Amino acid sequence: MQAQTTLLISLASFLLFAFSVAHAESGLASYYGYGKAGKGGELTCAHRTRPFGTVLRVSYSGRTIQCRVNDRGPFIRGRIVDLSVPAARALGMMSAGVVRVSVD
Repeated sequence: MQAQTTLLISLASFLLFAFSVAHAESGLASYYGYGKAGKGGELTCAHRTRPFGTVLRVSYSGRTIQCRVNDRGPFIRGRIVDLSVPAARALGMMSAGVVRVSVD
């Protein structure tokens, strides 16, 4: 009985930890300069699964911005987020085009 209780507590702790970090992602980001580029310099982005209106923290090269999901994408394998031009400019990735970022 003691072993089962310990196992259940360990499993619950693991699942809580896994769920809490499940939303952190690392991968490639690009930017788009068409249609939904954000009104008035708003920092927006496209993400495949996060709900519209969700605010993401995107980090690259020591900089972190907050951008709002307002579109779906990216649709290129290996990329996890597409940033609007104002968001890419604020992150300092305009000259690189595609960079490795962390998304929380």
